[in-house]
Amino acid sequence: MLRNPNHHCCEIPPGEIEISCVRAQGPGGQNVNKVSSAVHLRFDIRASSLPEGHKERLLALNDRRINDDGVVVIKAQQHRSKELNRQDALDRLDELVSSVSAPPRLRKPTKPSTGSKQRRLEGKSQRSQTKALRGKIVGDH
Repeated sequence: MLRNPNHHCCEIPPGEIEISCVRAQGPGGQNVNKVSSAVHLRFDIRASSLPEGHKERLLALNDRRINDDGVVVIKAQQHRSKELNRQDALDRLDELVSSVSAPPRLRKPTKPSTGSKQRRLEGKSQRSQTKALRGKIVGDH
């Protein structure tokens, strides 16, 4: 199972993830050491054992890493080590899948605090006092 200590809801059997190490070419066609440890991760959403709802939400995502066939392709070539790139790609897949598997957060309606109620009442009474004084003639008649 794919388990990341940061994310706990994503469980993908390792057999469903295909990781290939590629030797990318640099500008001009020569091999560049930094990207010789590049890793390409492929994950077929439709063939996976994810729940149907997760699959639908993943396929509906507007993400350039998901192609029209429902295959997620993640390329990791940030690090010089293949292992770090591999872990980076797995983390990004985990993040992608956990983003659709988390339930949408509902915002609870907040009650006004005692302080804000008090301020509102004070403002109200001040306004009513000024309104009451409007028609009165200033001075001692």
